[in-house]
Amino acid sequence: MGGLNRRSPDALIFLIFLVFLASLTSAWKKDEFRSCRQTPFCKRARGRAPNSLPSFSVADVSLSDGAVSARLVPAPTLRQVTDDDPSAADGDDASSRSLLLRLSVYRGGILRLEIDEDPSSAPTTKRRFRLPDVLLPNLDDRRLWLSRLSPDGASATSFYLADGFEGVLRHDPFQIVVRRAGSGGEPVLSLNSHGLFDFEQLRAKKDDENWEENFRSHTDSRPNGPQSISFDVSFHGADFVYGIPEHASTSLSLRPTRGPGVDESEPYRLFNLDVFEYLHDSPFGIYGSIPFMLSHGTRSTSGFFWLNAAEMQIDVLAPGWDDPAAPNAGRVDTFWMSEAGVVDAFFFVGPGPKDVLRQYASVTGTQAMPQEFAVAYHQCRWNYRDEEDVAAVDAGFDEHDIPYDVLWLDIDHADGKRYFTWDRVLFPHPEEMQNKLAAKGRHMVTIVDPHIKRDDSFYLHKEATEKGYYVKDASGKDFDGWCWPGSSSYPDMLNPEIREWWAEKFSLKEYVGSTPSLYIWNDMNEPSVFNGPEVTMPRDAIHMGGVEHRELHNAYGYYFHMATSNGLFKRGNGKDRPFVLSRAIFAGSQRYGAIWTGDNSADWDHLRVSVPMILNLGLAGMSFSGADVGGFFGNPENDLLVRWYQLGAYYPFFRAHAHHDTKRREPWLFGEHNTALMREAIHTRYSLLPYYYTLFREAAVTGIPVMRPLWLEFPSDKETYDNGEAFLVGSSLLVHGIYEKDQKSASVYLPSGASWYNLRNGVKFDGGVSHKLAVSEDSIPSFQRAGTIIPRKDRFRRSSTQMVNDPYTLVIALNGSLAAEGELYIDDGKSYDFEQGAYIHRRFIFTDRKLTSIDIRPSNVGDKKFSTDCTVERIILLGLPSGAKKAVVEPGNHETNIELGPLTLRRASPPVALTIRKPNVRVTDDWSLRIL
Repeated sequence: MGGLNRRSPDALIFLIFLVFLASLTSAWKKDEFRSCRQTPFCKRARGRAPNSLPSFSVADVSLSDGAVSARLVPAPTLRQVTDDDPSAADGDDASSRSLLLRLSVYRGGILRLEIDEDPSSAPTTKRRFRLPDVLLPNLDDRRLWLSRLSPDGASATSFYLADGFEGVLRHDPFQIVVRRAGSGGEPVLSLNSHGLFDFEQLRAKKDDENWEENFRSHTDSRPNGPQSISFDVSFHGADFVYGIPEHASTSLSLRPTRGPGVDESEPYRLFNLDVFEYLHDSPFGIYGSIPFMLSHGTRSTSGFFWLNAAEMQIDVLAPGWDDPAAPNAGRVDTFWMSEAGVVDAFFFVGPGPKDVLRQYASVTGTQAMPQEFAVAYHQCRWNYRDEEDVAAVDAGFDEHDIPYDVLWLDIDHADGKRYFTWDRVLFPHPEEMQNKLAAKGRHMVTIVDPHIKRDDSFYLHKEATEKGYYVKDASGKDFDGWCWPGSSSYPDMLNPEIREWWAEKFSLKEYVGSTPSLYIWNDMNEPSVFNGPEVTMPRDAIHMGGVEHRELHNAYGYYFHMATSNGLFKRGNGKDRPFVLSRAIFAGSQRYGAIWTGDNSADWDHLRVSVPMILNLGLAGMSFSGADVGGFFGNPENDLLVRWYQLGAYYPFFRAHAHHDTKRREPWLFGEHNTALMREAIHTRYSLLPYYYTLFREAAVTGIPVMRPLWLEFPSDKETYDNGEAFLVGSSLLVHGIYEKDQKSASVYLPSGASWYNLRNGVKFDGGVSHKLAVSEDSIPSFQRAGTIIPRKDRFRRSSTQMVNDPYTLVIALNGSLAAEGELYIDDGKSYDFEQGAYIHRRFIFTDRKLTSIDIRPSNVGDKKFSTDCTVERIILLGLPSGAKKAVVEPGNHETNIELGPLTLRRASPPVALTIRKPNVRVTDDWSLRIL
């Protein structure tokens, strides 16, 4: 972003914002954003003693429509009246009304719990908000029809959940237990096993009550009063818990926030916020919220998801929190709190880590299959100034032999921050600019944020106003907040009609100056409101149907992302896969595109936290994620920038981005030596694009992330459970970052059960051991797992689209049995034809000194076909005993030599690996190659 000197109003707006941000930065540690103590529902829930909560019992259990139905009846209790807990006032009958409970079972080991108020006894017309359009639309098609309930002791009911698992509804006191079937019934998950369930029911306001809440200069009218929900969830057989992004933390697992040995700490907060230079190690919520937690231990892996978009606070309770004399070994207890909504929760039984991820994906969806160009390298800055600057940056990549695929434009490309427009002085010929990039196989991304400039001459604002499409304030007027354009309003994305209207704005006719090679970036969609409470929209703003913003806040960006993605889908007549990057996320955002970790800083701490952040996003379904390489704020030292490129080249989403106040950061501006190191990192990514694209196919089908914590592939290895410095790309590559300046060595743990080959020199290392490795400036520690085959493309072009017809290299890393396997997925890289079967899916198997390629594309996936003339030009063998001289390709009985060749792509790399050159077999064909 830049170029503000031409318009004094914009310059003034920006200067005001800089002052505002400066105050935020200095006030960050002074509770500028709300703590739990400053958030009444959190303070109430955390402050209540368990014996002060109502105890619920279960009544009227029956089967209805194939699901378990019951009533939750609260026992009388005396709750202390406080200013923070007005619901405890004398005469309040809300705590005495029954709640409705429903339990449903879905195929694959999924239990759904729904608890809501009984509308027949409700004293108000207000109904609790149930979040629409997040769960997969065909979810009910997978529901199992329960036909029998079984008594379980004197006061419980059990029912079938999955083979080897059953659900239990305990009656008095109320409790949900998921356990293993059979004698003993070892629990896996439980809710309310510690009696912390509380449900503040809606009620009529009394004449002398004041429900308002104040934070700093802002007042929340809170017209419907307190309506929070809280409960405990226990993960049995667990050593650690993970997930509930988005937070910045140096720890992969979620650290305890309450209990013995824990300093006074904040809960993990889920509340989407525009956080300027977020702290690198904090439970504070930032841009996204996914209320999905999974646990792992040697005995069990399980998961829990609460479908609720209101603010949420979650405590991870330290062992012994309930009884210091008897710490809860082998169990992790958690405490969940939400400001509003209903209980709509899912229990995932596993039993394996990947089973849990598949179960979660079957509810919220898998990662959308990206276009292949989107998996390559992206170059971004706030802002590339004008068309001349764009052309110079584009030419600079070619001049310095560095590939890239996407050039990005930030907010200053538009006319006065009016999205869907162009500054015609700086960008007078936008179509021609995009077409010049497209001629090289490159693409452009422009930013489109949700705030619409309140300017009567701006067609978009005029249309939204006339149609009544804006979110309303508490008084019923169009909400008016402050963002980049100044006075702004925000479309009500909860409304499907408005989402459709928004989608139409991306047509080539409506978005004048756009072309089919232009894609979109959604920023500021938490939503960010500079003059709002906590830099966001007031909680008492009103959406469609009278829904308060507090009830859907965390999903606003999700709906905006959805509408934008749908717009690009419609622009391409359903034939072109959208690419939309979003900052704000919720459960299900993976179905609509990519995300990044927001406005990070150019320091070593933010480099370090990028790995656990991306890993936890992947565990929560967001496979297509990354962190801005180099850090958005600040000027990185050369060695930090190089290390960030070396690590970022392995992120699923690989983009460099920088603030307009930083020095220019194109990779050739730091001296030839550093340019060579960054060039090599980018080349590494481009060589691995076939492998990454294959992994994205796996993520799109199964929900298993591209970038994985070590324990996901090595669930029995305890040393991997809390390792946030290393990660796996797929199941075959292990990468360990370098996170300190001038670091000379690194202690790298390689998981047990496998051997590992150094990707630089082919040296083999044992697993189950921490290795102290010397570190050189030209690479970070990276290894290929023995027993795997990785496809590469080793010819470098200007962009990924120009590599389409290039030949492949197969890198075979043999295990102790001299065997290995791998896969390669190929389609046209851009359309949806793969859904009708137009793709190639091969499995490569090496055993008994023979490499075989077989077709694993199912025969019933559709009638369309995809073909390519690409061949395998090189096969690299690691771990094959010396003595092999020749290889014979069948069919054809074609003979080729085996010789020593380089393993890496670096110039002048030494010959360290046995290499079969030019076997010239087509990737589409069945063939075998025998080593003689």
